[in-house]
Amino acid sequence: MDTNDHYFNTNRDTWNTKVGVHAISDMYNMEAFISGKSSLMSYELEALGDVNGKTLLHLQCHFGQDTLSWSRMGAKCVGVDLSDKGISLAQQLNEELQLDAKFVCCNVLETSKHISEIFDIVFTSYGVIGWLPDLKPWGRMIAERLKPGGIFFMAEFHPIVWMFDYLDGKPKLKYGYRQDVAIYEEYEGTYANPNSKMISKEYGWNHGLGAVVSALSEAGLHIEYLKEHDESPYNVLPDLVPTDSGMFVTKEKLYPLIFTLKASKIS
Repeated sequence: MDTNDHYFNTNRDTWNTKVGVHAISDMYNMEAFISGKSSLMSYELEALGDVNGKTLLHLQCHFGQDTLSWSRMGAKCVGVDLSDKGISLAQQLNEELQLDAKFVCCNVLETSKHISEIFDIVFTSYGVIGWLPDLKPWGRMIAERLKPGGIFFMAEFHPIVWMFDYLDGKPKLKYGYRQDVAIYEEYEGTYANPNSKMISKEYGWNHGLGAVVSALSEAGLHIEYLKEHDESPYNVLPDLVPTDSGMFVTKEKLYPLIFTLKASKIS
């Protein structure tokens, strides 16, 4: 077995367990979602605007809430995720909500082996690229799946955030800004429910902003913007402070929490 296969298999097993925990968590608020509440946040809504009638590929979609939120807005959506249990729940939600999204279970780096269509929009968000050992095949896959003139958009936690170890309470600077060696963590709970008794076993990698931009530009995409934001829409890090806008910030605001990037495929 290839070493990366071991990493991916371990992560898939953990995400399969997370699906059941997250589906009943307050963070994912399934009851409100089924009743019509969108799971999308302001960064992506403002960046992509009116998606009605557009085709959209959602990479690393978990159990599909964001995919289905775009579908509710009129987009023709396909969601991809490594977790078979996540994809199964996404398909169930799609049927229950009588939407027309499609879902594919595969390693995101192998998307083009499973999906041949090209899309107006490729989208990914929040806690995604850290599961990938190398962003170059990721960038090439995104370029392959975009139509000429198509848009790629991502909202992601800033790489500085991942330099800290949060497992022992107070954040401790531990990991490299760019860390090619796999980071292994094993801990009780999950970001959506820290009190859960599930054991998360995870392999991840840290990618600096330069690696993100280079992977996309080398694949032929034009970077329209890269923005860094002090505010996070999710309260998933220790000691964040709520803001009047409904976001969360660190007390000192010494570093950004989120970055957003928009790129296009030149026609």
